[in-house]
Amino acid sequence: MTEILDKRIRADQFRTRLARALQDQKMSQSALARAVGADRSTISQALTSDTARLPSAQVVGACAQALGVSADWLLGLSDRPESASALSAAALSLTEAPRALIDERIFGWHQEAAGYKIRHVPAGLPDMLKTQAMLEWEYRPHLGRTTTQAINASRDRLNWMQSAQSDYEIAMPIFEVESFAAGTGYYHSLPADVRHEQLNHLQRLSAQLYPRMRICLYDARALFSAPITVFGPLLAVIYTGGHYMAFRDRERIETLSLHFDELVRQAQYTARDMPNHFETMRRIIL
Repeated sequence: MTEILDKRIRADQFRTRLARALQDQKMSQSALARAVGADRSTISQALTSDTARLPSAQVVGACAQALGVSADWLLGLSDRPESASALSAAALSLTEAPRALIDERIFGWHQEAAGYKIRHVPAGLPDMLKTQAMLEWEYRPHLGRTTTQAINASRDRLNWMQSAQSDYEIAMPIFEVESFAAGTGYYHSLPADVRHEQLNHLQRLSAQLYPRMRICLYDARALFSAPITVFGPLLAVIYTGGHYMAFRDRERIETLSLHFDELVRQAQYTARDMPNHFETMRRIIL
């Protein structure tokens, strides 16, 4: 008896949602019948029959495709009317990543995730932890004379991020800090006094902001990570260099969160080690 009742409820819901989809698309029963290759009586019966019987899977699927909704929604198996392709498109967005200090997209994501834990694997050193001299050296080739203005404007945003009641976990490869201290690779033209000041700044912040901000270093020979940021349960972003790939579906957010957690678990230097490690790196600067 219960099974018959469940089928009747499912059939009633199908009729209600089919009628709603027709109305939303401003489509007649005759037009839908032509679109799915069925008799008009088939559509009429699907809309008016008071039995517990549903149309065939082929008819349900064809109606869903013609009306731009998902078959699962018509059948009451999902609360989202969008098709699978539309849901995938909504779950993933690709946006341009300007080489600039003031990035409205990034700031908007931080605002959206205020109060949540934010996990971050930066492409280099995190912008929000850089000294003004470091920012000027890094961004002057891209911003020219507007560098100082951009830095002043960005400071307000970075200060907001640090006071937004979000916990920050930052994971970087060991070689990034070692290369910075030694002035090699990407940092080969960075003056020693700027590197010294920056490491002193990192040492001070890692002690002052702990435990709300935790930095750890992992061995890139054992683990690899692209630059990513996970904004709590809301959003996960991969930085490709010229674009951001932003995911909002739970599965991908959880996958990237687990990836970050593995970096933390296998870190060679934990958050508690960082003040002393930054001091050690500062001493090797010539």
